Amino acid sequence: MSDISLNRRFSVAPMLDWTDRHCRFFLRQLSAHTLLYTEMVTTGALIFGKGDYLAYNQEEHPVALQLGGSNADDMARCAVMAQERGYDEVNINVGCPSDRVKNGSFGACLMAQPDAVARSVKAMQAKVDIPVTVKCRIGIDDMDEYEDFSRFIEVVASAGCDTFIVHARKAWLQGLSPKENREVPPLNYPRVHQLKQAYPDLHISINGGIKSLEAAKQQLDCVDGVMVGREVYANPYLLSEVDSTIFNDGRAIPTRAQVVHRMQDYINRQDEPYFKPWHVARHILGLYQGQTGGRIWRRYLSQHGTGKNPDPNLLMNALEQVDAAQQQQQEFEAQKVAKTTNQVS
Repeated sequence: MSDISLNRRFSVAPMLDWTDRHCRFFLRQLSAHTLLYTEMVTTGALIFGKGDYLAYNQEEHPVALQLGGSNADDMARCAVMAQERGYDEVNINVGCPSDRVKNGSFGACLMAQPDAVARSVKAMQAKVDIPVTVKCRIGIDDMDEYEDFSRFIEVVASAGCDTFIVHARKAWLQGLSPKENREVPPLNYPRVHQLKQAYPDLHISINGGIKSLEAAKQQLDCVDGVMVGREVYANPYLLSEVDSTIFNDGRAIPTRAQVVHRMQDYINRQDEPYFKPWHVARHILGLYQGQTGGRIWRRYLSQHGTGKNPDPNLLMNALEQVDAAQQQQQEFEAQKVAKTTNQVS
């Protein structure tokens, strides 16, 4: 198990319906050190559900389970399950604003119940050795003053939590959809920076609106870690430079083609009866974002990865299409150069 505190310098956010185990395996091909989070899993699903909600690939480490719930006993029970399965961390969701989450008494509404979160932290830490962390907002509704925020942090930290990942937006629990809650309330990075200054012994990571590694490096001057979500999902090759830029690891950066080969091998290894290549391919649509052939890549995967008879060699055939487009573009550029040279001569 790696030093999880170092991996928290850069992490990929838990994203419902997105960061499943196939997505995480893909992202791990791009960065060895980035901390990956599961989708949020509720205590009810783990305790009463029939599916294996804790399944993951060993290659995903370091990987953290994000847990949704507010009953301290249930949270502790699920933390034990996570530790037994080998997760590197368990994280409490105190940030999701959706109605599903609110009605279940967990997520962002718990910002108003710091004592309940503290009880869960204490109960979980009494049962497991892996870190118990909290992902929260800077506030909710009209509880959006710094004093409200710092009180929440202080109460939960006093129960033993020393790591907080803070989405630098408050959540409106009335009148805004989860999508709007990601975009409408303004970002307030200075409030998170202020928290770190006030509590220097706590590990504080910042989340929300960070779209480049340069922006991440700037944030690391003020906080301990950066969590990126939708930008990594839309443009995953961003992760390929994280190890060198954020972790100072000089390992070779994989090419997009190398990643495609690895992911095709991964698809070929799947033996679940209901598995389809699209379960993997949907997470890779952005691999050629901004590159020649990127649109061809997305179109081929979308057209041939779904339906009753998906292409079993989906990624390799898509790669051939991209290679052909890039070769054509190179030839076109070479012709332009030759034409220009002849005109000058």
